[in-house]
Order: sequence, then C-alpha cells, then structure tokens
Amino acid sequence: MATDARNPAERVVVFIRHGHSEWNLTDRFTGWTDIPLTKAGFDEAAAAGRRLAASGHVFDEAHASVLGRTRQTVEALVAAMGVAPLPLFENWRLNERHYGALQGMNKKEIFAAWGEEQSRRWWRGYVDAPPALAIEDPRHPRFDARYAGLDPALLPATESLADCQRRTLPYWHEVLVPRIKAGRRLLVASHGNTLRGLLMHFDGLDADAMMHVEVPPGVPLVYRFTPELQAIDRQWLQ
Repeated sequence: MATDARNPAERVVVFIRHGHSEWNLTDRFTGWTDIPLTKAGFDEAAAAGRRLAASGHVFDEAHASVLGRTRQTVEALVAAMGVAPLPLFENWRLNERHYGALQGMNKKEIFAAWGEEQSRRWWRGYVDAPPALAIEDPRHPRFDARYAGLDPALLPATESLADCQRRTLPYWHEVLVPRIKAGRRLLVASHGNTLRGLLMHFDGLDADAMMHVEVPPGVPLVYRFTPELQAIDRQWLQ
C-alpha cells in the first residue's frame, strides 16, 4: 500500500500529458479532435501509475480535459497504482490547444501548404495562431454536443499558445488552486500545449524560453508548491 510521504509544509500536484494516440503515430495535429490512446499510450499511463505508487503518491481526485485520451490516461494510471477509481472532473478548459485548420493534417502536408518557416511559428511560437476553421466547418467545436452548454463566443476556431494559456489559467486559479490550498491531492491529466502554458506560468518563463519546452507523453511531472502556491520544485518521474 502506498503511503503519503509529502512534506506538510508543501502542496504537491502531479501533472501528466496523455500517452500516445492514434494520430501521434501518423504525426497529425490532433487539437480538439477526440482520438483514443494506442496500446502504447495505455502502457505509458500504466507505467506512470506504477512509478507514482512506488514514489508514495496518493491522490484524492483527478482533473482532465473532456477529450477521451486524458480520461483513458487517468483510468489506466489509477488502475496500475492498485487503488480505487478517483473522482474525475472533466473540463473543456483543460483541452489541448485548438489548431484550427491544421487539425487532422500532418507536418508534411502543412509544410507543403504554408511553408516550413510559417508552420513552425504556428506550432512552436507563443503568439501566432494557425488559420481558423470556417464557422460552417464540421470540425468547428460548435457542432460537438459536449460544448452545447457553453457560450458560443468561448469556442475557439483556432488558438495560439497564448490563447490556450488564457483559456486554461482560469481553471487553475478558480478551480484547482482552492482545492490544493484545502489540502486536496490532485492528479491533472491534460495535453502538451495546455501543460506548456501552465509551466510557463509556474516557472515565470518568457515566450522565447517557452519555444524550447517539451512535455513528453505519459511522464508524470511532480510540482511542489508553498502553501501560497508558489512553485519551489518540479521533477519528471522518468
């Protein structure tokens, strides 16, 4: 049985990017498209769960995006820890960055259509958003029943990393921070760009430094905070 070995003067939160999905294998931009994990993705999540259990981590609840690959990651990870299923809270603000017209395309196709230099600014830069989806495009989130209750003005047709960060941070400040301060031990399963935006916020990185930050799939990232939620340490459980 895992034990809770945390320092009572710290708050610990574990973040994880979902494991590999079907579209990762073909180098396609997934964004808000709901693509499931591959067997390798499930195996990555299970391995993460075993590492967390061996390190003594205990969770009270999990938070994930509304995209199925994060829920699958949480379920496989928790099962591998050998504990009961966690209460799971899913929210669209933890979704991956919306890649607009690039969603479903691979890098080779994108380079051919828009050129390599421009394309790299879209997916590695902070302020450049890809071409937006047309309002009638069936890939637009307004056609997805999961977002029917949201104000249509909130639904993106494309996002820069800055846009994604602005959309994610309210969930951190308004939902996660109060729970962490109350002593809840959280597992947060999300996506590469969503987590990059949070790391930028926690570590005070600028836009240039952000371009070089990578979030590997299926690897737990353990953040330690002061009781006031100032980041004091982070560790990848490789």
